Amino acid sequence: MKHLLRLFLLILVPFTSTFAQKKSPDEYLGYALGSHFTPHQRVVDYFKYLSAGEKKIKLVSYGKTYEGRELMVAIVSSAENIEHLEEIRRNNLSLRKAGKTAIDLKKQPAILWLSYNVHGNEASSTETAMKMLFALTTGQEKGINDWIKNTVVVIDPCLNPDGRERYVNFFTGVKGKNPDANPDAREHSEPWPRGRSNHYYYDLNRDWAWQTQVETQQRLALYHQWMPEVHVDFHEQSYNEPYYFAPAAEPVHQDITAFQRAFQVTVGKNNAKYFDENGWQYFTKERFDLLYPSYGDTYPLYNGAIGMTYEQGGINAGLAVVTAAGDTLTLKDRIDHHYTTGIATLETVSSHAHLLLREFKKYFEQSIVSPPGNYESFVVKADNLDKVKKLAELLKRNHIEFAYGGDRTLNGYNFETQKNNTYKIERNDLVVNLHQSAAVLANVLFEPKTFITDSNTYDITAWALPYAYGLTAYANKEAVKGLYRDIEEGKPDVARVKKPYAWILPWNATSDAQILMILQKAGVRVRFAETGFQVEGRDYGQGSLLVYRAENEKKIRELPALMESLEKKYHKSFYTIASGFVEKGRDLGTSGYQLLKVAKVGVVSGPDISSQAVGQVWHIFEQELDGKVTLIDVEDLAELDINVINVLILPDGKYPKDLNERLDNWIGRGGKVILMEDAITAVAGKKPFEIKKKEPSKKEEKENVAVYSNKERDDFAEAIPGAIYKVNLDKSHPLTFGLGKYYYTLKTDDKIYEPLTKGYNVGVLKSDSFMAGIVGKNVQSRLNTGLLFGVQSYGKGTIIYLAPDVLFRSFWENGKGLFMNAVFLVN
Repeated sequence: MKHLLRLFLLILVPFTSTFAQKKSPDEYLGYALGSHFTPHQRVVDYFKYLSAGEKKIKLVSYGKTYEGRELMVAIVSSAENIEHLEEIRRNNLSLRKAGKTAIDLKKQPAILWLSYNVHGNEASSTETAMKMLFALTTGQEKGINDWIKNTVVVIDPCLNPDGRERYVNFFTGVKGKNPDANPDAREHSEPWPRGRSNHYYYDLNRDWAWQTQVETQQRLALYHQWMPEVHVDFHEQSYNEPYYFAPAAEPVHQDITAFQRAFQVTVGKNNAKYFDENGWQYFTKERFDLLYPSYGDTYPLYNGAIGMTYEQGGINAGLAVVTAAGDTLTLKDRIDHHYTTGIATLETVSSHAHLLLREFKKYFEQSIVSPPGNYESFVVKADNLDKVKKLAELLKRNHIEFAYGGDRTLNGYNFETQKNNTYKIERNDLVVNLHQSAAVLANVLFEPKTFITDSNTYDITAWALPYAYGLTAYANKEAVKGLYRDIEEGKPDVARVKKPYAWILPWNATSDAQILMILQKAGVRVRFAETGFQVEGRDYGQGSLLVYRAENEKKIRELPALMESLEKKYHKSFYTIASGFVEKGRDLGTSGYQLLKVAKVGVVSGPDISSQAVGQVWHIFEQELDGKVTLIDVEDLAELDINVINVLILPDGKYPKDLNERLDNWIGRGGKVILMEDAITAVAGKKPFEIKKKEPSKKEEKENVAVYSNKERDDFAEAIPGAIYKVNLDKSHPLTFGLGKYYYTLKTDDKIYEPLTKGYNVGVLKSDSFMAGIVGKNVQSRLNTGLLFGVQSYGKGTIIYLAPDVLFRSFWENGKGLFMNAVFLVN
């Protein structure tokens, strides 16, 4: 009998002691959590360690960062739920469909997704993620084992490993034997470019909808495979701030439902209960609004979830810092606070799992039957097929349904005229019918003007995709449906010439710039048309690229094969013509077809330059153009060699007072400088730069006398949190080629300039330029008229002024075309 009992105990031990054998973060790492920052690989290793042989965890590796670090989530629930995890996932996705369901919602777990460390230097949350996973796995906290019976928890320990590692490496390299809590200590002053952003210095928490970065693209692919009912994004703010959790501040977008708003209050009250017990300070309903669609709280909200941001005080707090209140805030404190809200939120989700699932299903049923907003469909005209294709890619990534073409004449709201116009749907027009599960997100991304309840917003207030892509579009009161799944690709309507006089290439997409760089790298001489022309009855527009056979074939013997290979690779059709004699326009032997210089591009970087602005240029060259750009320190500008760098881009930032002197000789010898945003301010009014800032009128200055009682209204009068303006273009200038009738710019400041007296005023604002978004009355007055884009010659060189951010977060697609023109076409 004793022998049988001993055998029974030996069999039972592996099942009862698994949790006891799993090491806590402290035991595994060899130090107390909160006493060091943990390198990313050790975090990954710990997640893998906890999941090994564990029936409550499924580990999913969903990709890698630009620097090759692993991205992963741990999915945690009861052992029974993990065993049926794929069935739970499929059932959850089926709730997005209209109609009755065979799923018993009382037996279906709710899904809670916890995202940590999207900003790399908000570093306490990844440490928290390890504590959270251990607690959920071992069930050592009271209630956890019951809560995960009806809840599946997805834990992403670090959304931005590259940025976090940048911060951790910095801190590890400067900290002493013991943490220095003095806020003036070096360890609390992070150097440029800081760890907030990813490898290309992008803010990943503003990239959810646009998905321009590889980390976001891979994460959102996984997110849409699960579609959680609740998503929490863990952040840090200034270490002098108390903790923030939902409910959020106004403005809240009108498409966010009453239930979504109410459940934020429910979660907030439960969080507050535990913070009250500990005497921890916190605030709600301030600062963090729910409007801009590309955040970690709003994007889930526009996809049916309860999206929330949690903000712990702590950026650059290191391991310990003395706050303005005289208290010492430690990393351990920060971990405890984030851990507490994470556990409290799990408790709330579990307690309301059935309600969350029921409302989740209702959300999508409502979307399909009665979509939100003032319109039921949007039609985007096929003005530029390459841009339409790029827009289609964005919609696919966001799981927004669309189709192409139709045979109807409609009356709809024209985004350009802001009036109702009659128009006809043509074969390749992109049609978005809002009667679909993604109706809310689609409406938010397309609506011409977003209704805003409060001017005190945290981010931009306008982003409508037709403006961002520079495409003609209509909003319709009726539910228009497209007839075709795919674009109808056009075929050349002229015969191929075996021995062409020239190949004519399009210039209206980023891929065209790729082709240009490949040709020039191969030694091919490429020209461009300054004006449109007609050959054999076909019209070719301004900016068309031309490759002349005779001037290239001696050096490039396999030129026809090269051209054919590029056509196949980029799915393009190059036209071949037999003669340089044209029917309309200038013959091909004239000076109207300038030879394009090979652009050898440098980008200025450094501590006072906006890292985001630098990153946008760096990213577009390397990731979109597959090209090369050289990052140059601002201190080395005086040493520029015109033979090595002939195009210099100065992104937004603060520059030395003698910047004009450092660049004078280089420009005069043939350099092209592109000044972006505040780089213009550094040279305005200084020779050789002819640009001057437009100053407020005397009348406006008199009206702007400050009165203390009006301070809030006065603050709004000076506000411009991202508004869209229509820029009138000089369509004959190469800077504007391929942009359309107008260029729509996102303005985030009030800077505008006087027209150039010596140069070309390529893009100007007029009195009717404002289109959408929030603009204070004083700012609107200043932006009434003036210059935004200009080009000036100096010596053998060229100066280009780009006052707005034309590459804004890499989703302002039409701005990329303007930027390409500046880099490659303007001589």
